[in-house]
Amino acid sequence: QVQVMESGGGWVQSGGSLRLSCAASGRIFSGDRSGWYRQAPGKQREMVATVTSGGTTNYADSTRDRFTISRDNRKNMVYLQMNNLKPEDSAIYYCNFKRLMTPTYDYWGQGTQVTVSL
Repeated sequence: QVQVMESGGGWVQSGGSLRLSCAASGRIFSGDRSGWYRQAPGKQREMVATVTSGGTTNYADSTRDRFTISRDNRKNMVYLQMNNLKPEDSAIYYCNFKRLMTPTYDYWGQGTQVTVSL
């Protein structure tokens, strides 16, 4: 079983930056997609950014110009550089590895809290 662990969350003032890291232990196959999702209190979990093993990225409209997702396939690591953070970015951020082809999988981490104050 693959374990996924996020790190790098914390508190930052509005306009600041944070870098989240995500490590997957165990076998990760090519042809999957990893990503960052977030969930604020009382809201549904939403996609922040995703990246395929081939490097294709996708961003939510609210994060496209401020966040950058990257991936190191050799290390099974995914990163999220967050710049110009806003209070509305405050949430628990979750990392995900998902593969729709055989072998299929859908791994989630426990999440890391990001709090942005005015």
